[in-house]
Amino acid sequence: MRVSLGTVAREWGRIGLIGFGGPPAHVALLRELCVERRGWMDARAFEDANAACGLLPGPASTQLAIFCAHRVAGPRGALVGGAVFILPGLMLVLALAALTLQDAPPAWVLGAAAGAGAAVVAVVADAGLKLVRSSLEGEHAARRAVYLVAGAAATLLVGPAVVVVLLAAGAVELALRRAPAGHGLATIPALVWMAFKVGALSYGGGFVIIPLMQADAVEANGWLSQAEFLNAVALGQITPGPVVQTVAAVGYAAAGVPGGLLASLVAFAPSFVLVVGLAPHFERLRGNASARAFLDGAGPAAVGAILGAAVLLADGIGEPWQVGLLAAAAVALLTRRLGVVAVLAVAALVGVAVAVGGGPLP
Repeated sequence: MRVSLGTVAREWGRIGLIGFGGPPAHVALLRELCVERRGWMDARAFEDANAACGLLPGPASTQLAIFCAHRVAGPRGALVGGAVFILPGLMLVLALAALTLQDAPPAWVLGAAAGAGAAVVAVVADAGLKLVRSSLEGEHAARRAVYLVAGAAATLLVGPAVVVVLLAAGAVELALRRAPAGHGLATIPALVWMAFKVGALSYGGGFVIIPLMQADAVEANGWLSQAEFLNAVALGQITPGPVVQTVAAVGYAAAGVPGGLLASLVAFAPSFVLVVGLAPHFERLRGNASARAFLDGAGPAAVGAILGAAVLLADGIGEPWQVGLLAAAAVALLTRRLGVVAVLAVAALVGVAVAVGGGPLP
């Protein structure tokens, strides 16, 4: 079956525009389109594709969007579908970054950013907690727990080296399974390296990008303050499309619009290369014992990194009202009374109210 590129552009662009809520929302929208409404794939093929994308590094829901477009329209469809899925959120993130990261943003903008930034700590922690159970299921739960703790500790203690821990955890698990019985041009290289880590080494889903970016963006290069980084993470949450869009806000802070576009290009390129190159072999990849073993080690470490990132992000909260907002956001998320987008939107409105009322801003 082959679908026209115009159809791919329209349908995948629609998902890019309305895909608020992160990976779960993207998967649901893609399934509704490809399986239920259009019948382009059967349910088993879609679930297999979703599982296979989970074995790849990088943003899994973006890779699933690329794969589905490849399935219905070939390599050109993958390029078109992936691009229109990414672009709406990318353009919105860059526009919001230009508004919130200017030298003297309006008070209401600072308030909204401070409110959303406080709530995003709860969002990240909630995402990590949701993943803990699944990351520890199955065989070798004790080893998985060690990897999880190692990922969290590395994020808290050694910053950029967390990527080494993710790779090491995967390599250790693979070895055990195989064991017998038993601003300006100067910023470009750093920006490219950061974006490459986000796109090629972020095992475990979109939230793993937070510890991968934080040390580079805040501590090593000083592109953003801790509070500004919180705001950048919030932008990736309140805009449609993949959470990885956060990298565009960091790129903007480092080198303006060109930096935002370059960071996005580098971060998303591995997904296109991996999916288009491996699409014919997804079934075999899922059943490969070595690939499964590596991800069984890297996956729990990545979950630990997410939980550690929540602790680091809390350093950017400087006002008592933000602390109260963080607590309220945590309750709302844990009790499932509100979704992520609603929590961040309410938090931003509270921040605007504080700013308009003359309250303290970080």
